[in-house]
Amino acid sequence: MSSIQDELNELADEFDLLGDWEERYRYVIEMGRDLAPLSDAERSEANKVRGCASQVWLVTEPQGDGTVRFRGDSDAHIVRGLIAVVLRLVSGHTPGDILAFDAGAAFNRIGLSGHLSAQRSNGLASMVARIRRDAEALSA
Repeated sequence: MSSIQDELNELADEFDLLGDWEERYRYVIEMGRDLAPLSDAERSEANKVRGCASQVWLVTEPQGDGTVRFRGDSDAHIVRGLIAVVLRLVSGHTPGDILAFDAGAAFNRIGLSGHLSAQRSNGLASMVARIRRDAEALSA
């Protein structure tokens, strides 16, 4: 299994291969299209991420091997892509690894932080905060 840092390195390399931010946005949207949709039951209030302007749902699934699998969805294409970026980095790792991960530094590294609106940045921070809360609860 690769580490979160390995995933980040790979993602950063992919972003570096793309020319401008228009291409990178298209890539993020394409990543979002590859997310498996959530069921209607999973699009519940309990799974809704607070603090996002768009509708965002996140499902947290502890695995038998001590890792955590996350699944997510949104009603907005770019946000769905941002979910895909975040989940690619953290899904399948242990709560300890997730809590040790500096998402802000990762988003800076791939250049995402400087190319999102304030509203999308706040939503991304809300997603990360929710993932961290779930990881903390599972590691307790």
